[in-house]
Amino acid sequence: MSLPLPMRFVLSAPDVADLPASPAEVAVVGRSNVGKSSLLNALARRKDLAKVSGKPGKTRLLNLFETEGGTLVDLPGYGYAKVSQSDRQAWERRMHRYLRERQPLALTLLLVDGEVGPTALDKEMLDWLRQHDVTFRVVATKHDKVKSSKRDRRKRDLAAGCQVLPGEVLWVSAEKGVGIDRLRALVRDTLAPPPRAAE
Repeated sequence: MSLPLPMRFVLSAPDVADLPASPAEVAVVGRSNVGKSSLLNALARRKDLAKVSGKPGKTRLLNLFETEGGTLVDLPGYGYAKVSQSDRQAWERRMHRYLRERQPLALTLLLVDGEVGPTALDKEMLDWLRQHDVTFRVVATKHDKVKSSKRDRRKRDLAAGCQVLPGEVLWVSAEKGVGIDRLRALVRDTLAPPPRAAE
């Protein structure tokens, strides 16, 4: 088992322009009840780092966490939040502006609910990321919710729905710890500073 990521909440920002400088950054995006907060807590092996709400759509700002080598940003969830259309559009603009303009952004983790597979909104997000050349990795959450007899089929179907190879999807369970070590390693490798050239 790998060491937890030492994460510290820094601030919640209304816009990308309000975020502090960072050497490198990983963003986390997904629909409102995909389990972003639970996953961040699992990476840090803490229960209270990111607030887990019973009501989807509580993340309305850009929540920035400091960790080894850089920062992580939890973006507003899309989908289920019971808010006005104008609020939803404002969140979407905020998220897209961040993904287009944030210079230190090295990788975006797109969380997809492994229990239900990619929704129309997930596919829309995938298309947007590809159109704007945003580097991303699909992370399938709730591995423990998929019956073991159906996992192989679900893994193939989810990958096909996301238009990636099955081996390119990182399956995780914040509840059971499945895949958390691999995800920590991915974040660490992404944020690790490049080796200094020999003088």
